[in-house]
Amino acid sequence: METRFKKKSQIFDIGMTAAAAVLSVGIMLYGISHFGLREAWPELVLNLCYIACLVLMTLYFFKRLESQHFNYWSSVFVGITVLLRDILFPPPLESYPLHLVCLVLSVLLLLMLTFFYARKDWKSYTKRNLWLLFIIDMVIAGLYNYVIYRYPINEYTNYMLTEIWIRPTLIYGLVACFVSE
Repeated sequence: METRFKKKSQIFDIGMTAAAAVLSVGIMLYGISHFGLREAWPELVLNLCYIACLVLMTLYFFKRLESQHFNYWSSVFVGITVLLRDILFPPPLESYPLHLVCLVLSVLLLLMLTFFYARKDWKSYTKRNLWLLFIIDMVIAGLYNYVIYRYPINEYTNYMLTEIWIRPTLIYGLVACFVSE
């Protein structure tokens, strides 16, 4: 099969992203089966979006998907996860100021996804703008990780710490795809 990327560093970036995301999604699916759907149904919806992003990335990598379709659908699925995980159903945080900071950053990330990915002239974006998406999502995940690790809630906390890092991993892969385009 012919791949879209020829440089080994690009292939390594996409491969490591896919491997880390598949491992994380697998851990979350195990967590869903362990805790049951009644407790973890939002995680199942998020995992379906994460799996869709992985499928899109694979199709794009093997030239089975055009750049514009990859652009649109990946931004839709990442936007859905931002909306669900961070805005509509945010994890319970002990620190209210950090909760507000995470909420503001999540809204900013959603607006940036809309601005950067949902426009027709997406090839004009600079690498700095694309990496800014990744950096903001890393800050959100870092804040969530800090608060949840510092104030563990229950045995579900370990799975939540894993789930928080799936989206930055996927955004890294998506940005790596676009940067190399």
